[in-house]
Amino acid sequence: QVELVESGGGLVQPGGSLRLSCAASGSISSIYVMGWYRQAPGKQRGLVAAISSGGSTNYTDSVRGRFTISSDNARSTVDLQMNGLKPEDTAVYYCTAWYIGGQSWGQGTQVFVSS
Repeated sequence: QVELVESGGGLVQPGGSLRLSCAASGSISSIYVMGWYRQAPGKQRGLVAAISSGGSTNYTDSVRGRFTISSDNARSTVDLQMNGLKPEDTAVYYCTAWYIGGQSWGQGTQVFVSS
């Protein structure tokens, strides 16, 4: 089992930046991909970015060039640096980890982009 705890959400003006962090505990050596999803009101949860244990990254088109995902070598943390935030980035952001035997989710952290 892997447990995930997110932090770093909040209110920011358009064009601003936020950094989300996610701390993993438990069987972290079994994690092979970590990522961030988001869910806006009335919409389905969708992938924002992911990073593999080998360092390969993947971004949804709407955030490529603005967001950067990173993780430490031990795969105990995964961060999402969000720059150039737009109102359409407003959502609850969830950390996730795929590990041998399953997938875990964090509790979510709210990001609100508004002037």
